[in-house]
Amino acid sequence: MDNLTLFIAVTAAAVALQAGVLVAMYLALRKTSARIEGLAAEVNAKLLPAADIAHSMMVELRPVIETAITNISESSTVVRAQIERLDATVNDVIDRTRLQVIRADELVNRTLDRVEETTDMVHDTVVSPVRRFSAVLQGVTAGLEFLLGGKRRRREGVTVPQDEMFI
Repeated sequence: MDNLTLFIAVTAAAVALQAGVLVAMYLALRKTSARIEGLAAEVNAKLLPAADIAHSMMVELRPVIETAITNISESSTVVRAQIERLDATVNDVIDRTRLQVIRADELVNRTLDRVEETTDMVHDTVVSPVRRFSAVLQGVTAGLEFLLGGKRRRREGVTVPQDEMFI
């Protein structure tokens, strides 16, 4: 029985120790609970008025925000339409400019072709006959000088370049 008494004493001590731990936990929990209640009261005192103010501001500002969003949406639609019109106008201007550049290029090409044709025509109708006439005239002059006495005139130091004969 000695063991049984020892077992009961150890068990009683363990139960007493456990009861002491439970009492200490109860006291710590009560102290913590008091602190949490104090913090909850402080949060209620400070946070709830701020939340009420924020709620009232949201209620007051909601129509203003909705109006602003509606205005922004309508403005976006108007701007998009204007940009589409501007894009169409710019594309039209670019197309017209491109056509005018093509027309100007064709005009310059035709003008240059006509200038070239005119140059060829002037050469064929004016320069070539003048050269031929000059050659015939030189031939006749040389023949007459030969026939009239064989005198050859020498032009000393005077040369006539062929370019001076060009009219």
